[in-house]
Amino acid sequence: MRTLLPLAALPALFPLISAQNNHSFVDYTIESNPDLFPQCLAKLNMSFPDCTSGPLSENLVCDRSASPHARATALVSLFTFEELVNNTGNTGFGVPRLNLPNYQVWGEALHGVGRATFLDDGDFSWATSFPMPISTMAAFNRTLIHHIGEIVSTQLRAYSNAGLGGLDVYSPNINTFRHPVWGRGQETPGEDAYLASVFGYEYITALQGDPDDDEENLKIIATAKHFAGYDIESWRNHSRLGNDVQITQQELSEYYMPPFLTAARDARVRSVMCSYNAVNGFPSCANSFFLQTLLRETFSFVEDGYVSGDCGAVYNVWNPHGYADDEASASAASIRAGTDIDCGTSYQFYLEDSLSENLLSRTEIERGVIRLYSSLIRAGYFDGPDAAFRDISWSDVVETDSWDIAYEAAVEGIVLLKNQQGTLPLSSEIQSVAIIGPWANVTTELQGNYFGPAPYLISPLAAFESSDLEVHYAFGTNMLSTSDSGFDAALSAARNADAILFFGGIDNTIEAEAMDRDNITWPGNQLDLIAQLSELNKPLIVTTLGGGQVDSSTLKQNENVHALLWAGYPGQSGGHAIADIITGKRAPAGRLVTTQYPAAYAEEFSALEMSLRPNETSGNPGQTYMWYTGEAVYEFGHGLFYTTFQETANATDAGSFDIQDLVTASHDGYDRVEQAPLLNFTVTIKNTGETTSDYTGLIFANTTAGPEPRPKKWLVGFDRLGALSAGDERVFSVPITIDSVARTDDKGNRVLYPGQYELALNNERSVVVRFELKGEEVVLLAWPEDNEVKTEILQVQG
Repeated sequence: MRTLLPLAALPALFPLISAQNNHSFVDYTIESNPDLFPQCLAKLNMSFPDCTSGPLSENLVCDRSASPHARATALVSLFTFEELVNNTGNTGFGVPRLNLPNYQVWGEALHGVGRATFLDDGDFSWATSFPMPISTMAAFNRTLIHHIGEIVSTQLRAYSNAGLGGLDVYSPNINTFRHPVWGRGQETPGEDAYLASVFGYEYITALQGDPDDDEENLKIIATAKHFAGYDIESWRNHSRLGNDVQITQQELSEYYMPPFLTAARDARVRSVMCSYNAVNGFPSCANSFFLQTLLRETFSFVEDGYVSGDCGAVYNVWNPHGYADDEASASAASIRAGTDIDCGTSYQFYLEDSLSENLLSRTEIERGVIRLYSSLIRAGYFDGPDAAFRDISWSDVVETDSWDIAYEAAVEGIVLLKNQQGTLPLSSEIQSVAIIGPWANVTTELQGNYFGPAPYLISPLAAFESSDLEVHYAFGTNMLSTSDSGFDAALSAARNADAILFFGGIDNTIEAEAMDRDNITWPGNQLDLIAQLSELNKPLIVTTLGGGQVDSSTLKQNENVHALLWAGYPGQSGGHAIADIITGKRAPAGRLVTTQYPAAYAEEFSALEMSLRPNETSGNPGQTYMWYTGEAVYEFGHGLFYTTFQETANATDAGSFDIQDLVTASHDGYDRVEQAPLLNFTVTIKNTGETTSDYTGLIFANTTAGPEPRPKKWLVGFDRLGALSAGDERVFSVPITIDSVARTDDKGNRVLYPGQYELALNNERSVVVRFELKGEEVVLLAWPEDNEVKTEILQVQG
C-alpha cells in the first residue's frame, strides 16, 4: 500500500534536469533506483496563503499573536493523513481544500539565487552571480561574506514575493575541503574547520537576520549542509550514496563537526541537511546520535528547526546502504532519527506503509511538518503583504547588483602565488598581450556550480579587449586535450605580444557534484603549451582557475614562468577582476584556503581515509595544513602582495593565565565564557612599499600542551585591512578566544590544557606572541557517547 499523491502532483514526478543550475542526478537515478523519479527537481508555481478569508482565516495559524509552534500545530492538525504525507517531501502539495498553496523547500543560494523560476527576459530574468565560496573565503574578509549574504537574501526575497521562489534555501555548504580530489570542494570555504565555521556564521546570519534579533522575522531560512562527514563524490567508483566512512569521535569533534556546532548554536540556523553517506556504520539521515544527541541536545539546534534529507538520502538508507529492509522502513528510520523533510519521494510514497506496519506514529510524522511550517511562519509566510520583507521587489535586485560587490569579491579573492622580479603588475612598457588558454574566453564557467542566470558574464578576454592593451588571442588547447593542433597559433600570438597571459586549470567538466578528480595534476597538455610559451623569454603570467588546486610545482620552479595567480571561480565580473589585478588597477591580498599538494599526494593513500593524523600503515602523510608532514607546493594561507609590509608586535610575551580564573570569569556580552577573548593579538602594519594594497593576516596557534600527536598549528583568527597607501600605518588587532586555543581529547571533549602556547602571524611567523596556561585542565565542551544509534535503527527494521 502506498500513499496516493494528488493528480496535480504527477507532472512534478517526472525527471527534470536543470542545465541552468548545472546539477546532475545521474548518480542518484542510476545508483539508487532508476525507477524513482527525482521529484526534488520539480519547480512549482508558489504563492502565499490567504489569511484574510477562506478556510484558514479563522484558524490559529493566521493569528500573529500566537507562537509559531502553536500556529503550525494548529495548521497541521487540520490535515488528513494523506494531506499530511503529501507535505513531507521537498515538493509539498499543500492542501487545496484549505487553500493552502503548494510549496517547494528546495532553493539554492550558494553564491547567488541559484534555483528559482527565472523569466525569459526583463524583470526576474537574472540574479547576481558572486564568486564561489572557495574564492570568497580566500579574501579573508568576514564583512564581505556577510555583505554577499545580505544581498543574496534580498534577491531571494524579491523572487519569493513575486511567487517565483520559496523562503528557504539549501545553503551554505560548510563541509571542510579535506582531500584535494573532492569535486564539491569549490562549494566550501576551504580545508579549515575554523574558516568553515566563520563563513557559515556570517552567511547564515546574513540570510536569516541577526540571531539576537526577533526570530519571528526571518528573512530567508538557511540550511547548513551536509551533516556530516561528507567530502567524497565518486572517487574511484566509491559513490557518495553508499560510502560508509570511519571517523573517530575525536576527529568528529575536532574537525568535521565544528562548523555545524557554530551554525546551530551561534548562528541559530533554522535548517540542517543530513548527508548521503554513512559514518561508522550508520547512514547520516537515520542517525539519531547525529540528529538528536549531537544536533539538538549538544549543539542546541533551535527547537522548531527542521532537518531535510539530501535529495534521495532517505531512499539510500535502504539502497545502497542496506540499513533498512525496504523503503518504508528506511522512511520510518529517518523520521524517528530526526529527518523531518525528505528531499525526494520516499516519505510521500511509503509513509502509509510505515504507519500500517507500526514502524512509527502519525505524531512522529507531524513533528517534521510542524517544524517546517513553524519556520515558514517565522518568515512571515502566513502574515500577509504587510509582513516584514514583503515589500522587497525587482528594483531591489537591480539596486543590490549595481553595488558591484560581485566584482569586489572577485578582486579580493584572487591569490598571487608567485611574482618573479616584480613582473606584476604589468609594466607600463607592456603595450600588447597574448591571451591564451581554455579559460581565456569563457563565461558560464566563471560561475562554478549551483548558479542562476547572471546579468552579464565577463571573460578574461573581454576584459582585456576593453582595456588600452592590444590583444592577440589564441585558444591554444582545450582543458583535457592531448592534441597540439592549437599550439602554433598560440605561439604566434605570443610572439606578436609584449607579454603572455595564459588562463587554464580545471572546471566543472573535471570537478563537480557527483564527480571527483582521480588525480591533482594539470589536465590535458596545458603544461606542455605553457612550457613552450616559456621558451619565448617574454613576461609569462599564468592564471589558474577552478576550485581544487592542481600541482603547479613545475610552474613554480620554471624561472621563465614569471608570475602565477589563482582565481578560483570568480563569478560574473571575474574577467574584469583578473584583468585589474594583472594590470595593477587593484592589488592582490588573497590567500589560499587549501593546501596545494604535490601530485604524488593523491596517490599515497585512500581519499576515503578520514583521519587527518599521519598514519605510516596506510601511507597517509597527514591531511590539511594542520597535520601534513610533507612539503607543500604552496601552503594553506600563502599569498603575496605587490608591496611590502612591516609587521611590528606591540608585545611578544602575553604572560600567563590561570585556567580556573578564565573559565569562571564574568563574560558579559558573550553567551558562554569560552567565547570571551583570552587576549588580543595586536600588530602594527606599515606599508613600506610603493603600491597601495589591502593587507591580510592569519594567526596560527601551536603548543606543546596536551596529548600527542599534536597538530603543527591551527588557525585561530584572521582579518583584512583595506587599502594602505605607501607609508600608511594601521593597527591589526584580532581577539583570540578562549575556545580557540583548546584542543580535543580522544573522547571528543574540548579541553583547555596547561602548558606553553604560541600565536604566530602568517606562515612566515613574522610576529610570535607567547603565553602560558596554568592550573588543572578543564573540559569546555563534553562530547556525548555514541550509544543510541544501533538500537534506534534495529527498531525500525522488519
